[in-house]
Amino acid sequence: MYRIAAVGTGYFARNHYEAWNRIDSVQIAALCDTDIEKAEQCAKDFGVPKVYNQVSQMLDEIQPDILDIISPSKTHLQYVKEAAKRGINIICQKPLSPSFAEARELIGKAEDSGILLVIHENFRFMPWFRKSKEFIKQGHLGDIHNILFRFRPGDGQGPGAYLDRQPYFQKLNRFLIHETGIHFIDTFRYLCGEVKSVYAHLRQINPIITGEDAGYVIFEFEDGSSGLFDGSRLNDHVADYCRLTFGEMFLEGSLGVLRLDGYGRLWWKPHGQSESELAYDWNNMNFSGDCVYGLLSHVMNHLEQGTGIENAGRDYLANLYVEEAIYHSNEKKKQVQLNDFIDSLANQDSSNSG
Repeated sequence: MYRIAAVGTGYFARNHYEAWNRIDSVQIAALCDTDIEKAEQCAKDFGVPKVYNQVSQMLDEIQPDILDIISPSKTHLQYVKEAAKRGINIICQKPLSPSFAEARELIGKAEDSGILLVIHENFRFMPWFRKSKEFIKQGHLGDIHNILFRFRPGDGQGPGAYLDRQPYFQKLNRFLIHETGIHFIDTFRYLCGEVKSVYAHLRQINPIITGEDAGYVIFEFEDGSSGLFDGSRLNDHVADYCRLTFGEMFLEGSLGVLRLDGYGRLWWKPHGQSESELAYDWNNMNFSGDCVYGLLSHVMNHLEQGTGIENAGRDYLANLYVEEAIYHSNEKKKQVQLNDFIDSLANQDSSNSG
């Protein structure tokens, strides 16, 4: 039985606790939050036996196999350091850190200690994206031409935007891409491969918030295919619940088009033929097709059976480089080549260390 300790009891953390409780080989041994009353209530709701308000004390007393970090990103580096020096494996929520420099430091701390660090990047575990990847690998789409995702959660209008769920969204200096677009950077890489260049035009529409809440990002992938992330938090899309799929996708290839709608349905249109639904099985529970459970199960399969692991710390750096390039592109109003951009960051590091 693997012992899990977790830190964080906010809005999204409940999805973690619910999912962990469905994995037979796992016991949530303890949870931690600086607000001890919230921690006690969460522990009661999910049957967690011990509660702490200090991570260091929890790790010393519980000695878990995994620390699940579900707290705000400004706390992540501290908690990773605490786990790393004790040799405890980590799952860490995104955004990984408030800044790119801190994210690299965090990843380095985990690597130096030899522990497993997995970033909780769950969108790629949404069942419609897993099925899309399978469809691509089976060759049904042929050569990939384009991917388009229209991100439309419809939760960003007016002075009350985000206050009922994640009020800190209003104060983020980097919002659409750093908080949410990172999911689609990762999903685009999962489906289409590594990114060669980006061009971004980002906007702030709702004046009540600090950061950007809409924009376009054009991707060029290494294989020559292209992508468009068309994001707006202010508008919605056709769905019973807009935060199931968060929008609609078109994945185009030489042999046809695969389309995702707002109900989690996939539609396949072979070139020159009519469109029909592509049936597949998925669970409409927890968050967005049970993707939290999918990710946590993936990590446990790796630990128990030695299967491959997705989004380990060093691998996740690729997403962060793309995120930085997007903001750089928006600032400079130009296309950014990823390899050149990464080289420039390395040169800055050399200059600073010198």
